[in-house]
Amino acid sequence: MPTREVISISVGQAGIQLGNAVWEQYSCEHNIQNDGTLSSEGKDMYFTTFYEETSGGQFVPRQIAVDLEPTVVDDVRTGPRAQMFHPEFLLNGKEDAANNFARGHYTVGKEILDQVNDRLRKLVDNSQNVQGFIINHAVGGGTGSGLGALILERIAVDYRKKSKIGFEIYPAPNISTCIVEPYNAMLSTHWLLDHTGVSVVLDNEAIYSICQKQLDTDRPSYLELNQVIAKVISSMTASLRFDGELNVDLG
Repeated sequence: MPTREVISISVGQAGIQLGNAVWEQYSCEHNIQNDGTLSSEGKDMYFTTFYEETSGGQFVPRQIAVDLEPTVVDDVRTGPRAQMFHPEFLLNGKEDAANNFARGHYTVGKEILDQVNDRLRKLVDNSQNVQGFIINHAVGGGTGSGLGALILERIAVDYRKKSKIGFEIYPAPNISTCIVEPYNAMLSTHWLLDHTGVSVVLDNEAIYSICQKQLDTDRPSYLELNQVIAKVISSMTASLRFDGELNVDLG
């Protein structure tokens, strides 16, 4: 069984909610129940690239969820998959970045960075051979853009040879939650140019119109948008999680 682990990092509200949708998708595909146990012993265990097996036979996602305010992380802690995630890798601060790149990157984000780095080091130590990192975040808000860029910068220094794939949710003018989204996105993109190998641009407006035109959902919720994106991410990582003819690495 090849052990080439992939570590996922979800930053900010959009990143964590997208992460939840992605892990829900993975769990369905690999018959993993809400508490992390396998419902039926599978033949191929290739999904251990994304899940870590504990001594109790539970499969825990190799993921860190970070947000600068507690609400969204608390939803994960109390949600249906609360038993699946390791509480040590759910990190939150006390005050959010207030949709401000500078707060997420220089002020509030700096304070939580050491904690993130420490947990990341733990995940890497628990793995045999990490092949790369996947980061989920939105570039329109403050935490996803500012802290997301900061974490990528740190990964670029500490794990220089590893591949980094970013799934970035880009803001759209007609569905905007905040006036300064274009500024945050521009500042964040400037950092992403240097620090990710591949950035997958998930345009909010395009995903909305997929839901409206193809899926006949007039007013799609965030959950429905995330489920569409989860299918995209799942199909991109399928070759890492399943045994088959197509055997691909992140690099």
